[in-house]
Amino acid sequence: MLRYPAALALTLAVEIPVYAAALRWGWAVSWRRAALCALGVNLATHPLLWWLLAPWTGLSAYPLVVVFAEVVVCGAEAMLLAWWLRRRDLLLAVLAVAANAASVLAGLIYASA
Repeated sequence: MLRYPAALALTLAVEIPVYAAALRWGWAVSWRRAALCALGVNLATHPLLWWLLAPWTGLSAYPLVVVFAEVVVCGAEAMLLAWWLRRRDLLLAVLAVAANAASVLAGLIYASA
């Protein structure tokens, strides 16, 4: 299991490029604003997610709890993006799912190595 600083670093390393590229090319957001939005959504959700999941670690329900928590995080990140960018676009939810799926996969690969 990753310690928090490493988990946050991995998440940011994976999700910032995903969010920034998609926001730049798909929504014509400046690179700077796209990167700041990516950083912002992660700093808003990652710490809370990490600390709420900690008590569940090692329990048989942990995988189900992680899936539920990630769904909530994706919704929160999509809503934050919609608010910050002043756009009502369901594709922001798809983007949030893609970015979070990529970082969960990276975490699983790291943990299995």
